[in-house]
Amino acid sequence: MRKIILPTDFSENAFNALRYACQLFKYEKSELILLHAYAEKVYTDESLLSSELMEDLKGRTKETAEKALKDLSAKMHDEFCNPRHLIKSVAAFGDLVDEVNNLVNSENADLVVMGTRGATNDRSLSFGSNTLLVLKYVQSPVLAIPENFKYEEPRDFLFPTNYLIPYQKRELKLVGEIARDFKSKIHLLYISKHKATSARQKDNLEFLKQQFYNINVLDHQSEELQKEIAIEEFIDSKKINLLVMVNSRHTYLEDILLTSTIDKVGLKPKIPFLVLQNFNRECV
Repeated sequence: MRKIILPTDFSENAFNALRYACQLFKYEKSELILLHAYAEKVYTDESLLSSELMEDLKGRTKETAEKALKDLSAKMHDEFCNPRHLIKSVAAFGDLVDEVNNLVNSENADLVVMGTRGATNDRSLSFGSNTLLVLKYVQSPVLAIPENFKYEEPRDFLFPTNYLIPYQKRELKLVGEIARDFKSKIHLLYISKHKATSARQKDNLEFLKQQFYNINVLDHQSEELQKEIAIEEFIDSKKINLLVMVNSRHTYLEDILLTSTIDKVGLKPKIPFLVLQNFNRECV
């Protein structure tokens, strides 16, 4: 059974991401785990409260979150009514990234799905602050869904890579399974004015193709040195509907996300964006 964590702040953007996950995995037996981390709401008023009132606020906030999760679960059931899907809910007093990682490890989760932005929905930003932190630090693949993106079957994947790092089989397995389910093509994009000729690059390219067996894999090269432009132009020209990138040192995504302020993130994907984490995970 596939396990999918769905962080929610109960916004329309969050529900749109949830809707995408339900449609993407509608034919798979899946456990959908709704997560609301509510510590930030409590800490907003911390300086105004005594210890006793603080505990009371935590209790009331938890009750509100649990009711909202129950209502959300009922809404999901009414809209999708999928007997293959089991829905669970978790209201957690903690930081969002910590709580997602706790669930990833305790549930041995396969994927986290969330909106690129949440309730604040500042449209001048590519990603909301919570989403960006999850993309950077959560220890599982993360699928971010843009605002108002209407579900379409992911038939063409874009996988930008410099072929310099070894990939994790578990992460690539998820990509391969989705691609096989939809008979998708995977477009590998190498962004450089030079050919990928080193032994390491050749070995990693061969490894990717081995993992993506029974899939139509095409490799491309772009000499556009500004990575964000190269990626966005390729998405438009090939009608890509799923962008896949790896979060690790010495990758294109590190260059794009390695910034202290979210307003400087140059990549502005208008399609679902799957981020793979390139390290071994230890699950409890």
